[in-house]
Amino acid sequence: MASKIRLEDIAKQAGVSTATVSRVLNDKSLVAPETRHAVIEALDLLGYERPEKLRRRSGGLIGMIVPELTNPIFPMFVQKLQTAMSLQGYTPLLATQLAGSTTEDAYVDTMLEYDVSGIVFLSGLHADLTANLDHYARITEKRIPYVTINGANPALQAPDFSCDDHFAAALAVRHLIHQGHTQIGLATGPTRFSVARAKSEAYLSTMRRLLPNVRPMQEHTLYTVEGGQLAAAALYERGCTAIIFASDVMALGAIRYFQNMGVDVPRNVSIIGFDDSRLVAFANPPLTTLHQPVKAMADAAVGTLIAMINGEKPAFESMKFPPELVVRASTGTLRKN
Repeated sequence: MASKIRLEDIAKQAGVSTATVSRVLNDKSLVAPETRHAVIEALDLLGYERPEKLRRRSGGLIGMIVPELTNPIFPMFVQKLQTAMSLQGYTPLLATQLAGSTTEDAYVDTMLEYDVSGIVFLSGLHADLTANLDHYARITEKRIPYVTINGANPALQAPDFSCDDHFAAALAVRHLIHQGHTQIGLATGPTRFSVARAKSEAYLSTMRRLLPNVRPMQEHTLYTVEGGQLAAAALYERGCTAIIFASDVMALGAIRYFQNMGVDVPRNVSIIGFDDSRLVAFANPPLTTLHQPVKAMADAAVGTLIAMINGEKPAFESMKFPPELVVRASTGTLRKN
């Protein structure tokens, strides 16, 4: 090895005892998979070379097709998916989509050539209710199981693991009403995407139930900083004192727009995001947002996929996960001017 492994350093990094580290390094049994992974991760983070006995061959490849990685929520999903696969002895094969680059169906063909055991689709074409779904049929014809995350599509017979948008809408709207807001808007993506449509329908039903005399206000735009800015301008002009955004990136774009316009957040307008991606707690102001349970979603998706790979009946076929409202400084009590 390039350097001698100090058990104390590994134990401190992994949050376990030195005895546990020793058992993992010597490939002993009686160590939980999560603990084993934590020790191996500590080895990697501290720059140690893994002992030969820990360099096991993969049980197979699992493909992951994800959108661009500039939105922090997607790397978070990738990390948790990779961990869940590694704990089960599989190696992830990652494909990232970029505008103008390789298409999802081309990535599928490549993964089929690599003889993957299964595929995870995150916020892909399965979420587009107008998309051509022929490549999903090709996967099924090859008898390769796949699952989707955040984008249930009734035309596909695949398990889907998504956030519960109705629960999310109720949480966000109730929080804003509690702070005195009634002119509450929603900014989300184009309604051809199932997640955008679900959020829109959930927002409308919640508003009609809780504020039956108030007209709902929506903007459908892109899941980008610029999309958030455009939606913020339109909804504020229409009289919104609070806006719910379908992603943290959009919400941060809105905050930047309001700051440039001299509109105080949250004194003049309250902002709620969606995802609870990394660093939003350090925004100015820190962003109130709906936390996606990324680890739970990734674990369930991978567990179901591996059960399908093994020819077993999964414990569950599809799941909706309730998000958690994380209240920070971007929302506040309505102030009468």
